[in-house]
Amino acid sequence: MVEEYAKMLKNVGLRVTAARVAVLRELHKSPHSDADQVREAVKDSLGSISGQAVYDALNSMTEMGLLRRVEPAGARARYEHVPHDNHHHIVCRVCGEMKDVPCYHGEAPCVVSPSLPAEWSLEQAELIYWGICPGCATRAV
Repeated sequence: MVEEYAKMLKNVGLRVTAARVAVLRELHKSPHSDADQVREAVKDSLGSISGQAVYDALNSMTEMGLLRRVEPAGARARYEHVPHDNHHHIVCRVCGEMKDVPCYHGEAPCVVSPSLPAEWSLEQAELIYWGICPGCATRAV
């Protein structure tokens, strides 16, 4: 798997570093993690790493299109590998758990296209559903 992550980094012109490989590995294991969760997991696997190195890795890989940052309103940004499918997310209002939701139409952007100014082209639509996860619903009863 390390070789696959190294190839992904090289394909977008990023240097292969232990921090970047560890971040990719962690997001593969735990998609939708926030930066602090990634930092803690990477620290556990590498032993010692600065928070800044993890934040830099997340930002550079997001800028280069390897990761996607999902920013639910009022919640911390979450990260995931850029998917090859078209999906949205549902977030639990109680605990913050996030899960993928397949797109109804299957093609990006899959929500109804708005009336855009002529000079604009729509590339992506981001839709976040909010609800209560089964665990929180059970605890509320």
